[in-house]
Amino acid sequence: MAIQKFSISRDPVLYEAWPDVALTPGGKMIAVFNECTHHLDRSYTRIMLTESTDRGRTWSPKRPLTPAARKPELYYNCPRITLLRDGRLVIIFDQMAWGAGGEETQTAGNYLCFSSDDGATWSEPVKTPLVGIVPDKLLELDNGRWIISAHHAQDGALAQFLRWSDDRGKSWSDPVVVAKDPAFQLCEVSLLPLGNGVIAAFLRENSGRGLDCKKTLSFDNGESWGPLIDFPLPGCHRPVAGMLQDGSILITYRFHQGGMGGFGNNTQNFFAALTDRNSVLATSRRESRARILPIDFDRSPHADLGYSGWVQFPDGEIYIVYYIVDDAVNRGQIRGCSLQPSDFSSPEQHHRVISFL
Repeated sequence: MAIQKFSISRDPVLYEAWPDVALTPGGKMIAVFNECTHHLDRSYTRIMLTESTDRGRTWSPKRPLTPAARKPELYYNCPRITLLRDGRLVIIFDQMAWGAGGEETQTAGNYLCFSSDDGATWSEPVKTPLVGIVPDKLLELDNGRWIISAHHAQDGALAQFLRWSDDRGKSWSDPVVVAKDPAFQLCEVSLLPLGNGVIAAFLRENSGRGLDCKKTLSFDNGESWGPLIDFPLPGCHRPVAGMLQDGSILITYRFHQGGMGGFGNNTQNFFAALTDRNSVLATSRRESRARILPIDFDRSPHADLGYSGWVQFPDGEIYIVYYIVDDAVNRGQIRGCSLQPSDFSSPEQHHRVISFL
């Protein structure tokens, strides 16, 4: 099956970016994203929602989750959405002061909105004690623990933190350091639960050098974390990891090769990688492997893309949401694509591998 692409939302004026998606038990997809003046201008921001009941082939007109925020008000940044085991949906988003950067990212707040009716209505935002920007989606572990995570600058470098709750958000732990190293700029974590208290954390390294994705492991439900390990996804920005039905692991991400230049030069490619549990648990890069599949290429001179979310349908189809400029020239748009796990290797390739072995 060839990769199929679909338009989710495209605004003639506003910049749409940083989406995520959830699949309800009834088969409805709900996507959440930010609309703003521009990636580099947050004079106006608002968190928006759209829905699909036909597996992402068509989408409803977008509608707001939050009021509009206009400069000098705190602006909305990156939303993420989770389907909880009790059937509720929860969206986490960060809100920060205009112009905040560096150590000021410690002032950014993170909020939760809940829905008990498949996204028809949503609660007022509930502020959490988590500080930092670009949160990962709320993670619900097998033992019922909730984990929320974000990054901020500390001691001159970006570092990743989390808080956990064992009472469904009524109270939260003190901050836990997921990853901090003065040699790296560590951010935009994706937490992958592997069962029995094991969690893998995949991190963007943001020095602009095109370095590998960084990984660290926890064996106590996120309360402590091990050393940083290189994972063989060079230039990996905003990884989004999850487990497929067959037990393999999918990671979607923007590729940033590093070097000179910014938008239009280093943010042109969006990839998906297929790996396995042994590679995720490996303690060195040499023990890990991944098959990397190009998903999309941004042709705009102002290329800017990625920051994805994805779901898998019961029949195996994978649906990914992401933003991209491309033919919108200088405005982000929300795009979707569908693929199958088999798209990572053709039947002919599979036959050759088996024959060789």
